[in-house]
Amino acid sequence: MRDFLISIWFIIDPLYLKCTRLTFPSCKERNIFRVRLTKYKGRNIILSDGTLINKNDTLVKIHLHNVRLLKEFRNINSEIRKAKMIYRYVQMSLPGIENYIQNHTHSKKIKGIVGITMLIKGSERLGFEIIDISHPIYKWFKRFAFLPIEILSSKKTSAWDVLKHHNPSYLFMSTNKLSKYVQAWSEKNSLL
Repeated sequence: MRDFLISIWFIIDPLYLKCTRLTFPSCKERNIFRVRLTKYKGRNIILSDGTLINKNDTLVKIHLHNVRLLKEFRNINSEIRKAKMIYRYVQMSLPGIENYIQNHTHSKKIKGIVGITMLIKGSERLGFEIIDISHPIYKWFKRFAFLPIEILSSKKTSAWDVLKHHNPSYLFMSTNKLSKYVQAWSEKNSLL
């Protein structure tokens, strides 16, 4: 049943892509994100590098390509191995996000990137800042939105477990921090 649902989702995914106006930031085989410009609608926040994100600021919204991950993880039972693979995919995809921002016609207006996820472990090591979703209704809406992904990604997770113990959060990173992270990561990998 699980494999059948993932196959159906894979077929429907191009329609979802069109409806959400998402696009791939670079070579889609290598980038785990799909992106779009968005106007930020949350509360004002200050990131650790001093970047102020206000309501209606332009950000790049990042979405993990969940159906691709589900397909690739179909035969992997180790949650630790899955987490390491996601971490590596995100790490390898951030240069594509930075390139997307640098080459965008509105690049000067873009203050950073934002995503919403339940996959928080390791995010800070990648340069993201974790911010709680303050609006309780929006937080519950996101819990329900992530429910199918969470259930399909783990054979041991129940719907009740997800709703009770998994909290979605914002992940933010300023464009300056993204550029520094990508530059440091590129230099480190060129030495290997």
